[in-house]
Amino acid sequence: MSEKPHVTVPGKVEKIIQSPDPKEPEKAQINIEKADPLYQEVRIENTLTDKEGKEVKLKKGAKVAVTIETTDSGVVPKPPTE
Repeated sequence: MSEKPHVTVPGKVEKIIQSPDPKEPEKAQINIEKADPLYQEVRIENTLTDKEGKEVKLKKGAKVAVTIETTDSGVVPKPPTE
């Protein structure tokens, strides 16, 4: 089976944002280094799972890899460059 089309780019956790509502999870703000300036920051729920299945969370300053993945039907051939 072939891999799905994807790209992985480096990022860094810029800050951890506590929710004012205790029912809402905290967020990790990630700066994606290779994104355009207006789109560099993304915020995700700060909940991950480690290799043992335990919940963990990111800390400020952590280096991360952000992967964008799609199905084969979500891409078109890139035209050749000169």
